Amino acid sequence: MAGIPTAAVAATGLLGGYATARWTKKRPVGGVVLAVAGVVAAREWRRKAGNATAGALGGAYVVAFAGSHPLAGKIGAWPSVCAVAGGMALASWVAVDRRK
Repeated sequence: MAGIPTAAVAATGLLGGYATARWTKKRPVGGVVLAVAGVVAAREWRRKAGNATAGALGGAYVVAFAGSHPLAGKIGAWPSVCAVAGGMALASWVAVDRRK
C-alpha cells in the first residue's frame, strides 16, 4: 500500500462505490466498496500524516459521499461523483501525498 497514493484510493472508493451500486443494482454492495476504500485510505492517512489529518480527511470523505447526492440532482450522477472524487483526491494529495 505504501506505493499507492491515498488520493487514488479515496477517489477510487467514491467512483468505484457508485459504479458498483449502479451496475449491480445493489446499493449495499456499492457501500461495501465505498467503505473498504475509506478504511484503507484512513489507515494510510493516519500512518502518513497523523490522527488529525486522518480525521479531517475521513470527514471530508463522508461529506463528499453525502454531498454527491444533492449535487447529482443539479448536474447528473456521474458528473457529481466525478466532481466529489476529484475534490477528495485533491484534498488527500495536498494533505498527505505530496509529502515525501
